[in-house]
Amino acid sequence: MNRRLEGKKIIVTAAGQGIGKATAIAFHNEGAHVIATDLNDKTLAELNKEFPNIKVRTLDSTDNNAILEFVKTLDKVDVLFNAVGFVHHGTILECEEKDWDFSFNVNIKAMYFMCKAILPLMIKQNSGSIVNISSCASSLKGFPNRFAYGTSKGAVIALTKSIAADFVKQNIRCNSIAPGTVFSPSWQDRVNQSPDPVQAKKDFIARQPMGRLGTAEEIASMAIYLASDESTFTTGTTISVDGGISI
Repeated sequence: MNRRLEGKKIIVTAAGQGIGKATAIAFHNEGAHVIATDLNDKTLAELNKEFPNIKVRTLDSTDNNAILEFVKTLDKVDVLFNAVGFVHHGTILECEEKDWDFSFNVNIKAMYFMCKAILPLMIKQNSGSIVNISSCASSLKGFPNRFAYGTSKGAVIALTKSIAADFVKQNIRCNSIAPGTVFSPSWQDRVNQSPDPVQAKKDFIARQPMGRLGTAEEIASMAIYLASDESTFTTGTTISVDGGISI
């Protein structure tokens, strides 16, 4: 183990499962001091039981007041990893205003809150790395029945570039990762809720050029690079980790 993140203090959102959890563990295994946040007490407790050195904090990333109170407890943040997300299924005609608002509150407004709260600490220390989870379903590529999701994830890419441009002189980097379809509890829930789960699973796999789903650990590997000092000349980018689906 190279311990590529030795001593870095890192905040991970949506760390209770899926990409967030895999990344929190990967960061920990690379020597980072990780604070894992999530809205789900149960999944956080399970993570903390398995990895006692990972600190956990119940946090709703869409609640700005809660975030501001949380940040008051921090003296330094080297890396912010934003993984909170929600997938709405449907076209514009199947997207009600409440669906649009919920998608944007979770997928982009939560990142706005977290970045705005954490950035003053990074400015003070004249360094930092922000890594946001976008999606290949975004401004990179249109997917059927992903209207609200793709639009909000496209906004993540724009937010990433804007922050990168505004704070590059303060030695603060901001990048995003655009995953393809990743095997995760949330993906499994979407499959199970479909009219034909067996066919839905086959369809998800069939659209991936590599013929398989990605893993949360594969996304975490890219997150390690963007969080580490190996990527100090990389900012404002969106890196696709999608098995070729956006080619």
